[in-house]
Formats: sequence, structure tokens, C-alpha cells
Amino acid sequence: MKGARPLSNDEILLVSEQFSGTYSVRNRSLFLLGVSVGGRISELLALTIGDVWQNHQPVSDLLFEKGIVKGKENARMVPVNADGRKAISDLIEWHQAQYGTLDPERPLFVSRKHQAALSRSQAHRVLEAAFEKAGLNGKLATHSLRKTFAQRCYDQSGDIFQVKELLGHRSVETTKAYIGISYSKLQRTVSAIEVVNYNRTTVLLHSTNEIPTDSLIVELQRRGFDARSLIDQLQPRQKIMTSSAKVIPIRTAFRTHTVGARDVGRAGG
Repeated sequence: MKGARPLSNDEILLVSEQFSGTYSVRNRSLFLLGVSVGGRISELLALTIGDVWQNHQPVSDLLFEKGIVKGKENARMVPVNADGRKAISDLIEWHQAQYGTLDPERPLFVSRKHQAALSRSQAHRVLEAAFEKAGLNGKLATHSLRKTFAQRCYDQSGDIFQVKELLGHRSVETTKAYIGISYSKLQRTVSAIEVVNYNRTTVLLHSTNEIPTDSLIVELQRRGFDARSLIDQLQPRQKIMTSSAKVIPIRTAFRTHTVGARDVGRAGG
């Protein structure tokens, strides 16, 4: 769902505690596997027992086959971490207790009726109820699971191309628009300006004029933007910064530009 927000780590733990009843294991595993592998809700609901349980153990790499991927474009393989494998193991144990067998063709997230797969609307209601019980607000939906996975992977790696592959996007531009800025960082920033708790110590530089050019280039690259355009935009600023300082040429991987000696010192030489 467009605009659905990701969850923080604390919110993930909180939501995971909100499932109860006969289908609590199924519902909790849907939630935890979703935030661990980043599948679209349609992809998760299309999985079978045989897709995730092989040789009497959970898979370490989950294949989303072409037939279940949105638009049937390209299959993709996603590593399954310990959280995801635990969710699978719990769910397989539940299947064994509920049905007495482990049919590889049975839907992994089975509905109450006729052992058919859980529908998208049913999954939405299950997750919506858990979000509400957890006391969360904001725009939360089934797509929050995929967004949570994407945001956490980007925050951890800083590699937008890696996240693109994990999500199965055709273009990095889609991924760039998809993950945006870390929501948890936005929450911390807004909390930091509360009147009672306002931190008057400068934490970040407020202007790009105060930031060394090389640092800006690195940060822009990390976010997946074009460093060349940044250098062109910074040319007038560089002349001002270096007008009263010795100018030292530095060659980057893109092109040669000049920075002041003081900037070189800040960059560690």
C-alpha cells in the first residue's frame, strides 16, 4: 500500500507479542517472515510448505519463483536470517500439530476453510488487529512488512543497489523512492526538538557550506545519487571556501576538483 510506513525494531517486537488464539502461530510467522525476507504480501501468501521446509529444516535461501512475483517478471532469491528461520520452524511445528502431516503442496499460510491459502484481505485484517493491539498509529498495512525489511537493510548496509536486488525492483530509481529516509531517524529528530528535552548542542552541520566536499560526495553516493552533478553544483562554493586558503588539488574517482587545506585536514589527509 502506497504510503505505508515501516516499523522500528521496538515496534516489531511489540507487534510480535499481540497474536493469540488457534492461528496465533500462523499469524505471528506471517508477520515475522515478512519483515525478515521482504516479500510482497501476495508473494508470501503464495508460498507452500515445500518452498520453505526442505531436508527437514527451514531453507537458508528463499526462492520467490517467477510465477508468484508481481507481474511475473523475474524470480529472486533472498537469504533467510535467524528470525525468518525461527518463524518457519514454528509454523511447520504448528502445521504438524494442526493437520498431522506436512504436505509440501499445502499453502504455508493456510486459511480456516478447505486448507486454501489465506487471502490478502484476511491477512490485512490479521495484521491490522495486531497493530491496533500494539497501540501503534500512522499508516500501517500489509505493505509495512516489506517496507520495514527494505528500510532496515538500507540502514544496515547503506547500499541501495543491494536493497534493489533483495526487493526485486527493476530500477534503482524505484528503490530510491521506496525507502526514503529512515523513519526511526525521523522519529528521533522530531523527539530531539521537544521543548522539554531540546538538545542545544549542535549535532549536525546545518549548511552544506560547512561540510567538506568529499564528505558530501560520499554521502550522496551512499544514497544512490549522481556525484557528478553534486560536484558541478559545488564549484561556486569551493571557490569561496578556498579563496583565503592554499588550494590543493585532489583527484577523486570521478574528476579532479580542489578543496582548501583545512578540508584536507578534516578528511584525514
